[in-house]
Amino acid sequence: MTEPILELLHISKRFDMTQALDDVSLAIYPGEIHALVGENGAGKSTLIKIATGVHQPDTGEIRVQGRPVVIHNSQEAQALGIAAIYQEPMIFPDLNVAENIFISHRSRGPFVRWNQMYKDAEEILAKLGVVMDVRQSAQGLTVAQQQTVEIARAISLDVRVLIMDEPTSALSLHEVQQLFKLVRSLRDRGIAVLFIGHRLEEVFEIADRITVLRDGKLISSRPRSEVTVEQVIRDMVGREVEEFFAKSSVQHGEVVLSVRGLTKQNVFYDVNFDLRRGEVLGFAGLVGSHRTDVALALFGIEPADAGEIIIDGKSVRIRSPQQAMELGIAYVTEDRRKYGLVMPMPICANITLPTLPQFLNGLGLIQRQKEIEVAEQFRQRLNIMTPSVLNTVERLSGGNQQKVLLCKWLNVQPKVLILDEPTRGIDVGAKVEVHHMINDLAAQGIGIILISSDLPEVLAMSDRILVMHEGRQMGIYTREEATQEKIMAAAMGHPEAILERQA
Repeated sequence: MTEPILELLHISKRFDMTQALDDVSLAIYPGEIHALVGENGAGKSTLIKIATGVHQPDTGEIRVQGRPVVIHNSQEAQALGIAAIYQEPMIFPDLNVAENIFISHRSRGPFVRWNQMYKDAEEILAKLGVVMDVRQSAQGLTVAQQQTVEIARAISLDVRVLIMDEPTSALSLHEVQQLFKLVRSLRDRGIAVLFIGHRLEEVFEIADRITVLRDGKLISSRPRSEVTVEQVIRDMVGREVEEFFAKSSVQHGEVVLSVRGLTKQNVFYDVNFDLRRGEVLGFAGLVGSHRTDVALALFGIEPADAGEIIIDGKSVRIRSPQQAMELGIAYVTEDRRKYGLVMPMPICANITLPTLPQFLNGLGLIQRQKEIEVAEQFRQRLNIMTPSVLNTVERLSGGNQQKVLLCKWLNVQPKVLILDEPTRGIDVGAKVEVHHMINDLAAQGIGIILISSDLPEVLAMSDRILVMHEGRQMGIYTREEATQEKIMAAAMGHPEAILERQA
């Protein structure tokens, strides 16, 4: 049998009171796409950071081609043929494509041979089957193009093991397929690919072997052909998951929010709906439908130009997030890292940020103990995995960061909660928890607007679904009326196509 190119043997790692990894062993073979999956906090990121020299294991051994090695940093990892591509590409925007590809090459000498560098960059991209102007600035590259440049950079360094950490999270379906084409070409050249992903449909499409971590322990490692999606989910969460989405039946109250003719010129037009207490109103649509823009108008970030917003029967004008919060509207953004959370700040400070005046004493100083007590209640309520609410948010897994973001806005005690892609970038176990929380909030009488690109999620979790296409409302469907075919036809701008077929 072929010898493993990379082995992580009996690896353990602890951070403070958290046992991130506990006796984990993993073998990666040349010419193999090896998927590593698990819930947020399972230990995936810690394991790859040990493989690339970012962290040192407390116990255990790393072997490259059977030889024990100690990896102190990413440069030593690269020298051993190990490179990593992360969820957010590490690109220098002020450099061109070729310069980004060869940025790590110290051996090219003190003087840059520009023509040779451009030629070499084009040859590397050609090997990947990619056509790209190597002289163009990296500033205007899409995420998919940035990832291609990173893969080319790894190839230029004679990579033998390429680690890809959540590489598809920001890509369109077409871009994902292009990326998978590149990944398969790497495998065919004998390069080992360690693919960390949370979308199981993608994992089963691309992987040759699937390894599951849970709570820092190795649970299973099997060829893809010998495992089912249900088995992987069971290994990930430690229990049977019969239903990804379980919508509870909630008695709806009176109308809490009405929108009439809401319009923002050149963005969206004539949006109309009612939202009742305890109701989940799904917003569906393809990229460019401007669902999020309607949410931004309701929250006062990008106010509407025309139309009427009515809260509890009273017509209101919303020109700022502060006004929206005072009226009982909260908005959970889809980009938690950029717009939702202050990553270097403690968990407790993030949770209390929108209501900070409530935590100030007479001298204008923060009452830290009061802040901690409130944050601790939310930590227990949403099961945020952290030993202390004084820890910074950036130290949490993605799923736990999402929970902190939800806590931040639940602390406002809203009447209307807008959830924009609340389960994007989190694993199946965390998704189940978010869905349970949506049910609980609806049961408390909160009106919820759920914006999601995950159509099965919208269909399963919504009482009614509003569909948009290029800024225009195509229709509202009840839970009983809505089917995947109907919603997709409306989202593509042709709701009548289904009606004609049914007639």
